[in-house]
Amino acid sequence: MDIRPAVTTGELLAAGHLYDAPPREEWAARFLAADGHLMLIAYVDGAPAGFVSGIEMLHPDKGTEMCLYELSVDEAHRRRGIGRALTEALAAEARKRGCYDMWVGVERDNAPALATYRSTGAADDGVFAMLTWESDERDAHGPG
Repeated sequence: MDIRPAVTTGELLAAGHLYDAPPREEWAARFLAADGHLMLIAYVDGAPAGFVSGIEMLHPDKGTEMCLYELSVDEAHRRRGIGRALTEALAAEARKRGCYDMWVGVERDNAPALATYRSTGAADDGVFAMLTWESDERDAHGPG
């Protein structure tokens, strides 16, 4: 397994089978152009087998933290340590970038995700509610 940051839209598009929905080239280009956006892709035998995406979040009184936005491993490659390796690689990158911490939101009934994150040293930070606002502009700006 080889983990490396995506630096081209081609790499992001080639990992499209790992996403929730088909990627769009223009969104991939915007992702790469945005400061603080990062995607690490795990390759097995030269093919994308998993990814983790992170977004740096900066606040005037807190500094910078890393949000683990999404983790995905191809079903054929699960339970082989790829998710853990990707999470650890993102955490290392967050430290390298000077982030004071890294966090992720995950559903309480998502046992595989919870096990993966806990295996890398993450701990529960309590219970919280996540609220969202829907936009009629989904097609123009993304899936939500």
